[in-house]
Amino acid sequence: MSNQPYEGNGPYEGYDPYQQQQPSGWPGQQQYEADAEPDQQQYTQQWEGQTWETQVQPPITPTAPPSAPAADTAYLPQQAPHGPGAQQGAQQYAAQYGAQGGPYGVVGQPMPAETGWNEAGQPGQGGQPQGYPGSQGPEGHHGHQGYGGQTHVPAPAASASASGPEYGPPTVTGNSGLTAAQRARAEGRSPVIEPGLQPAALTAVLGLLMAGAAAVGEYALVVPLVILQAVTAAGWFRLNGMWPARQGIALAFAGALTSDVALLAGGRENAPAAILGSLGVWVLLTLVLQLRSHASPDERMYGLMATVVSAALAIVATGHLAAEPDAVTVGAVAVGVAVLARAVPLPTVVSVVVGLVGGAAAGAAMGGLTDFGASSGALLGAGAAVCALIGHRVASYDYPSRFVHFTAGVALPLAAAAPAIYVLGRALA
Repeated sequence: MSNQPYEGNGPYEGYDPYQQQQPSGWPGQQQYEADAEPDQQQYTQQWEGQTWETQVQPPITPTAPPSAPAADTAYLPQQAPHGPGAQQGAQQYAAQYGAQGGPYGVVGQPMPAETGWNEAGQPGQGGQPQGYPGSQGPEGHHGHQGYGGQTHVPAPAASASASGPEYGPPTVTGNSGLTAAQRARAEGRSPVIEPGLQPAALTAVLGLLMAGAAAVGEYALVVPLVILQAVTAAGWFRLNGMWPARQGIALAFAGALTSDVALLAGGRENAPAAILGSLGVWVLLTLVLQLRSHASPDERMYGLMATVVSAALAIVATGHLAAEPDAVTVGAVAVGVAVLARAVPLPTVVSVVVGLVGGAAAGAAMGGLTDFGASSGALLGAGAAVCALIGHRVASYDYPSRFVHFTAGVALPLAAAAPAIYVLGRALA
């Protein structure tokens, strides 16, 4: 078929969809296209590479080790740069780093084999064994399978452990950094740890202060009572593992102060209304504050219970201010004696009995010294001793620390005895 445009002189040859239509033009334009055709063929890209095979090749199974090491054949040959600029850049790079070796060796040469053990059985320069990239290390298998079926034994790990410190077997009794509560928890012993003699002595001292202040007057009793309420609020939160819990402690202590002020303003005859009214208001306030919290539901419930109980104990301690002065004197001394007797290192049952007997005896003695009477004092002392020992037992639960012993262990016996002192004092007066 001719490359000249159809001018209508020849016969009609039909439409060929694959024929490239050439536009017609004047003779000068045709001569220019004929002269430019060799230059266009010179810069026309032509495909000269081999195409892929479409025949199915049989799978290759390695039957013999390769003739060359895997390290020599694991690198691709150096590719020649394309274009005049790339060739010039490659020549400059080779002139700069080729003679010196460069930081990574001569250009185009493979890196040293990163093998853990070479063929002669000596350790190589690298830390990884030669073989497949995703093979298991020495933790998963005892050997390492290479390309040629050779098994490489990993290097022994004795040198790594020789440089590090060696630790002995774990112990729970020889570590002096553990507290008594931590040591008891680690050894699986009973969660009950008694406060001991020092907290009991502090309880007795605080009881004596309250007894002496009650004999002076109700306003003098406010000073040791406020100390008792503050220690009670802090000790209960620490007993429940919530520390510092400043907001909860401040809230409980504020409720106790409110109850004291309401009692002093309304008088002893209105003591139940002042105490119960303050307790109800503070429970409602605590509930509202916990509902506004962004903590999880479990944490909010735990914080609500701890705050309510702490505020209730601190407010109930106001009963010392509401009771008769002689009853406070008898009951406070009986609590101190009972706690001291309970701290004596005796069997639990024996120490409880000794504490109750000591509280009753102290109540009878103090009742004889006051207008309360010996018999009434003995009953009041026994009742106060029972409540005090209950509070002492509560402060001993769940592996308490020394801080718990010196807060809850000191304040809970006196705070728990306040309702008994108030009720029995009014009944036996």
